[in-house]
Amino acid sequence: MQQPTLKQVTDALKRLDYPFFKGDYNLNLIGVRSADLSPDTFNDQLLLVYQVGQKTHLHHFEQTTDPGVYYRKKPINVDGTAILKPGHYRGCWRIGNHQGKYPALVQRGPMTVYRDADADKSLDLDDDSTQTGLFGINLHRALDNHYSLNVGRWSAGCQVLANSLDFDLVMAFAKKSAAIYGPSFSYTLLTESQL
Repeated sequence: MQQPTLKQVTDALKRLDYPFFKGDYNLNLIGVRSADLSPDTFNDQLLLVYQVGQKTHLHHFEQTTDPGVYYRKKPINVDGTAILKPGHYRGCWRIGNHQGKYPALVQRGPMTVYRDADADKSLDLDDDSTQTGLFGINLHRALDNHYSLNVGRWSAGCQVLANSLDFDLVMAFAKKSAAIYGPSFSYTLLTESQL
């Protein structure tokens, strides 16, 4: 997937009537799901967009917005594996500990997921099988101090960064933002076709 430009991102948010947060270090966390749905790949993106002074900055990070094959075949929920549905989720995350282990952005507000219940490798994005609620859809990293190539067990529905150094940078920005605006963060998930 090509790295989207700032104009593509802001135009998409405006067209979809999603907010763009302004003010120094007021973070816009935007996921982009690739049209390539190959399993177990970090082929999606996390975009971190923020302003400092009059300048807007955009960072691109490799992530997955899709659960790994392990959890597609062995769902931890009886209704099926969670796949986050594209949309805007206001105040859905707060700084907390992922599985009690390390600081991450953890779900604290409702999010909508597709439920993929057929236990195969392919993603089922069916609007007739969605649920909205608190499912532990966090933003976290894969392996610490590494760059991961395969999603594997790193995601059962979470948004997961491939590179732990990228994740550390995102969390540094999140802590800076939280000191100004509070510990809550919104997340927008787009599809590649929406850009």
